[in-house]
Amino acid sequence: MAIQIVMDRTGDSRHPFDSHDVEEVAKAEQRFYELTRAGFTAAIRTGSGQTSQIRSFDPTAEETLFFPRLVGG
Repeated sequence: MAIQIVMDRTGDSRHPFDSHDVEEVAKAEQRFYELTRAGFTAAIRTGSGQTSQIRSFDPTAEETLFFPRLVGG
């Protein structure tokens, strides 16, 4: 079971999906592109405490994290 974790100002939301289910993968891919178009950064966990930014959907990633754009002022 893969998961997409979306971080935002309210905390995080988790969206698990079965990477072997075509419909669930399609929904996860749609969520990926909606979030990245909205300015979120997507990253996958590559090791203990390590992440790597990705720019396209990877259905084989066990965990994808989405971080909001930082706003300064």
